[in-house]
Amino acid sequence: MNSSTYTHLIASRRVGICDPMHQIGMWDDFSSSCPNTAATMILEVEKCLVDQIPIMDKRLDNETEETSHGTVGTSNRYEAETSKPIKKVLRRLAQNREAARKSRLRKKAYVQQLENSKLKLIQLEQELDQARKQGLYVGGGLDANQLSYSGTASSGTAAFDTEYGHWVEEQNRQTNDLRSALHSQIGEGELRIIVDGCLNHYFDLFRVKATAAKADVLYIMSGMWKTSTERFFMWIGGFRPSELLKVLTPHLEFLTDQQLQEVCNLTQSCQQAEDALSQGMVKLHQILIEAVATGRLGEGNYSRPQMGPAIEKLEALVRFVNQADHLRQETLQQMSRILNTHQAAQGLLALGEYFERLRVLSSQWATHLREPA
Repeated sequence: MNSSTYTHLIASRRVGICDPMHQIGMWDDFSSSCPNTAATMILEVEKCLVDQIPIMDKRLDNETEETSHGTVGTSNRYEAETSKPIKKVLRRLAQNREAARKSRLRKKAYVQQLENSKLKLIQLEQELDQARKQGLYVGGGLDANQLSYSGTASSGTAAFDTEYGHWVEEQNRQTNDLRSALHSQIGEGELRIIVDGCLNHYFDLFRVKATAAKADVLYIMSGMWKTSTERFFMWIGGFRPSELLKVLTPHLEFLTDQQLQEVCNLTQSCQQAEDALSQGMVKLHQILIEAVATGRLGEGNYSRPQMGPAIEKLEALVRFVNQADHLRQETLQQMSRILNTHQAAQGLLALGEYFERLRVLSSQWATHLREPA
């Protein structure tokens, strides 16, 4: 046996390892060179295994015993530790359930918004088809300026149409937020933020309308930017405040006697202001009739100087639209002052859903007209 082989064998015995493949290689070398040495090597390996097996068995018994004692200690620690995070786990589960619920609400709101957009698109397509059938296009005998009332707006009203379309989408989203907030019973502070956002959204519409009225007040008065059903209920370019107070008041919960009295007084004040504006509109209407009718019979002179007085009277319509929107804004502000936060949210939700129903009714009515008799 040479020295390197002996050293390798001694190292293997020290660590309790016998490498069979390595030993087989060594046996082949030794069997080819010195057969007697190979036999001696086999005896040495057998002796190594016999010496190491008791040691390994004893070591395994010790490790098993230590593991058994360690398991008991670990089990006790585990029981003590698992009792601590129970509240944390329950709290996390509750948070997960709340997050899932909010996700479902957002998905439902998004689907509702898509449905509303689809209905509006269908309604616009139907109105365009109806306009084409009536000949309201350039080839049908009308000039380009008149097309602003048949679906193709002028530059001033086109910008308003775009902004109003975005305004309706945002109103639908805010209505869904109000609905979700009232169902989830959120804090008053968060609810107040949503209510103020909805009020400011209406005020933004009044500012945009004031700008559009300067560009083309007749377009705003005509209501062509609204659905057909909404136009049926229009009053001086928008909703009648006293009527909407009657719409939302039944949906308000737990009104005190003082609140009921203040709402009643506000309704009466709105009606009086509406009557004054309506009388002014009737007077302006009569003045316009007289201005347009002025002229000699058969003269056929419809030039700008001839129509000048009538144009000046038409500009007075801008003030009527602005005053009507001011009355609408004041009504919303007064209602917000009379009601508490929860009641104001209920009123704005009733208002938003009322407008949504009008738009849906308009779309369904248009569909009904297209159905065969």
